[in-house]
Amino acid sequence: MTDQALDTNGQTPGQNPGQGADARPGDEGDLSIFRRVIPDLWPASRPDLRLRVVVALAFLVLAKAATVATPFVYKWAVDALVPQGDVTAALIVAPIGIVVAYGAVRVTGVLFQQLRDALFAHVSNHALRRLALRAFRHLHALSLGFHISRRTGSLSRIVDRGVKAIDFLLRFILFSIVPLMIELLLVAIVFWWVFGISYFLVVVGTVALYTVFTFKVTEWRVAIRKRMNERDQDASQKAIDSLLNFETVKYFTNERHEAERYDRAMRGYQKASVQTAQSLAMLNSGQALIITGALIAVMVMAARGVADGTLTVGDFVMANALMIQITVPLNFLGTVYREIRQALVDMREMFSLLDKNPDVQDRPGAQDLDVREGRVTFRDVDFGYGPDRQILHGVSFDVPPGGTLAVVGPSGAGKSTIARILFRFYEVSGGNVEIDGQDLRDVTQESLRSAIGVVPQDTVLFNDSIAYNIAYGRPGASREEVEAAARAARIHDFVSALPDGYDTIVGERGLKLSGGEKQRVAIARTILKNPPILILDEATSALDSQTEAEIQQELRALGRDRTVIVIAHRLSTVVDAGEIVVLDAGRVIERGTHAELVAAGGRYAAMWARQQEAEPV
Repeated sequence: MTDQALDTNGQTPGQNPGQGADARPGDEGDLSIFRRVIPDLWPASRPDLRLRVVVALAFLVLAKAATVATPFVYKWAVDALVPQGDVTAALIVAPIGIVVAYGAVRVTGVLFQQLRDALFAHVSNHALRRLALRAFRHLHALSLGFHISRRTGSLSRIVDRGVKAIDFLLRFILFSIVPLMIELLLVAIVFWWVFGISYFLVVVGTVALYTVFTFKVTEWRVAIRKRMNERDQDASQKAIDSLLNFETVKYFTNERHEAERYDRAMRGYQKASVQTAQSLAMLNSGQALIITGALIAVMVMAARGVADGTLTVGDFVMANALMIQITVPLNFLGTVYREIRQALVDMREMFSLLDKNPDVQDRPGAQDLDVREGRVTFRDVDFGYGPDRQILHGVSFDVPPGGTLAVVGPSGAGKSTIARILFRFYEVSGGNVEIDGQDLRDVTQESLRSAIGVVPQDTVLFNDSIAYNIAYGRPGASREEVEAAARAARIHDFVSALPDGYDTIVGERGLKLSGGEKQRVAIARTILKNPPILILDEATSALDSQTEAEIQQELRALGRDRTVIVIAHRLSTVVDAGEIVVLDAGRVIERGTHAELVAAGGRYAAMWARQQEAEPV
């Protein structure tokens, strides 16, 4: 594995877009990072994996012993083949067994290395799976506020790089760095023991000079690589944003603008990438000069020893073999040091994500929500997305079991915030929210969200089959249950008429389906979940009037015998609600039935009149 080949792998990202205030890259020392990986490498609950690690280390030692022994056997073979009078005599005297032993030692070293890798593969992959799963679960555990303020593409790259960095460290530190140091030490001792102190000093001096040069240049290169990967991350994010908004780009014929925007980011990456390649050339050239100089010095000394009779030809060959033998690990040392530095940066960024505490957490001893009737109560609820962005001010309402409450008001009034608070995506800053008299802060988030279903305005589907997206309401549901939910949502006939039926792939974000079809899938999904409490968050505002009227029938059927909170923009969809709450600037300014509010002649009545005038005749 060459230095240059490794340089194209594993990148050091720049600033972590997902880091929290309580954890920053660089807060932990290198040893702390290593300590966090050890439990996965040496799992207490898996003695079989521990045994694999021990046996793999034993094979490592045996492989290194065979590697160091190889030049000795090579020397004996060469000395045995040196002519003693004439070639025929040399061939008769030569112990062919030594030559065979040389080959056997080389094969044995390779065999032990392969056995080591085969044994450790299960350990390393088990550790990587555990770490990746931990990071994935933690990202899902973080609060909504965290995710809407972070770039999803950047988070994905941070986790991906972090896991790859851990894979690198598991393999290279355990099976490369420590063995490398042992091998260099053994070679130096061999030179001292067999050839003398002068050879030992040349080897030690070479290793020291090479190490210092490599580390100094690598420190400089890390800063360059960091800039390069910042540009890479920026370009990648722009590409992802542009492709995710493909339709918007087309609507405004901004293909050229997007290409220029992407090219500007790529020009920055190109400049940094060229600097990276140039610095790599400088590093490789300096390393080659140091190694070549040391090799020449040792070979000149050995040649003089052969000339004056103190060394044999086999000794000369052995000295050459030993120097070449340390050339590979020394070249490897430079690569590994650079990659370890980059891996540590990647790992710090991933661990900073793992150290980020969710804004919303279950209290110690939190109990599961017990939904007996389904009464939802907001009591003087205050909420803000920050000190300077207060959204709700003393909001109070009560939804009786099986009742329907509609929340209406202008954009920005705080309607959708009510749904997010009920799901406990955010904690209220004042007042409290209850379900059947249980404060939401005293129950587990999982049980709370299991009791609530939602049909959102913008239904986003997974890029999978229609059956999968409906079954997402209750993973593990049978095909018969999925089809029953689809029938209740009046989408079964449409799905059955498709060539692939329920196995039809809906495309990314469900783009292969129309708005009405996606809404019916969302309704079927919620029917399958069968929650006692239902939120309809402007579920038909993006649909045409005919489709809306059809969807409303399914929504009314879905809300039967459930507690329903309807967040609506079109007032025609809430005229049958048991109570309508009118929000403005986060405050309840009116409440009552449709008839009562129209008769009152207030804000609701004005909104109703405007919408009626806008309706087509």
